[in-house]
Amino acid sequence: MSPHLRQRAPVAGARLLGLGSRQPERIVTNADIAARGVQTTDEWIRDRVGIVERRFARKDESVVDMAVDAGAKALADAGLAPADIDAVLVATCTMPSYIPNAAGQTADRIGVRGAPAFDINAACAGFCYGLGTASDMIRAGSVRHVLVIGAEKLSDWVDPMDRSTCIIFADGAGAAVLGPVEHGERPGIGPIAAGSAGELVDTIAVDDRSSFLRQEGREVYRWAITQIAPVALRALELAGLTPGDVDVLVPHQANLRIVEAIARHMRAAGAREDMVVADDIVHSGNTSSASIPLALDHMRAEGRVRSGNLALLVGFGAGLSYAGQAVVLP
Repeated sequence: MSPHLRQRAPVAGARLLGLGSRQPERIVTNADIAARGVQTTDEWIRDRVGIVERRFARKDESVVDMAVDAGAKALADAGLAPADIDAVLVATCTMPSYIPNAAGQTADRIGVRGAPAFDINAACAGFCYGLGTASDMIRAGSVRHVLVIGAEKLSDWVDPMDRSTCIIFADGAGAAVLGPVEHGERPGIGPIAAGSAGELVDTIAVDDRSSFLRQEGREVYRWAITQIAPVALRALELAGLTPGDVDVLVPHQANLRIVEAIARHMRAAGAREDMVVADDIVHSGNTSSASIPLALDHMRAEGRVRSGNLALLVGFGAGLSYAGQAVVLP
């Protein structure tokens, strides 16, 4: 007879406990990009992608540096100490080397000792994949508190003279702390709606170790404006919600035109006119896996969202990978 394997007791669900973010100090305007010889203008960039400025990290400022700062702020916001964290997940696709991973270094520098720490590379959908993974770990009873961070230094991977990428991508980090719901409380993080379109894998890629990031912008744009709103609606369906329940829509900040198109689809499906829509891309650029938590933290600081709001998150990008979930804001 085979032995009986003990399992940990599951819990009702997970919730967000705190947020944090970090952006580099250096602001790069559209005029700055044009001044270095790129064939573009401020008006052209604003019209096509909606970006006014973005942040670039210093040469000596790393993905891990930004992850550590954002993660520490999220811990403080949650009122927890490093010793309270049972796992650290870092979503990133821009580490200079994948060995060692970002999560192990980040956990150590924050002071989280002995906990599992691993990276997730789903590009711009990475933070949502991280939230989904952490939520499932908590619900299964494997851990109690998880720190999830999205951190990117895209300026290391973008050709500064390639107009299709250099006007869009930027650097930064955003983080969230997750924990279990208390007895009798409702879950604060819904099921993840995720998938991939592998037939389009070549539309966003870094071909080899000596290459810059390249992107087929028009093809990605067409895909995003038609395929991502259904993912968001599926996340609501899985959570037993309707578009009218959404207080805040936070799509990955890829392009302001894409964000606005997703919002139009959601309102056509029944979302309220007063639904707040994240537009952090205007002043932060596209920070890949960092864009959703950055936008959330900035919107909270600006007073545009409040604790208890229902937010619909949806990430999408290279892979092409996509994921979304409904969450209650801390």
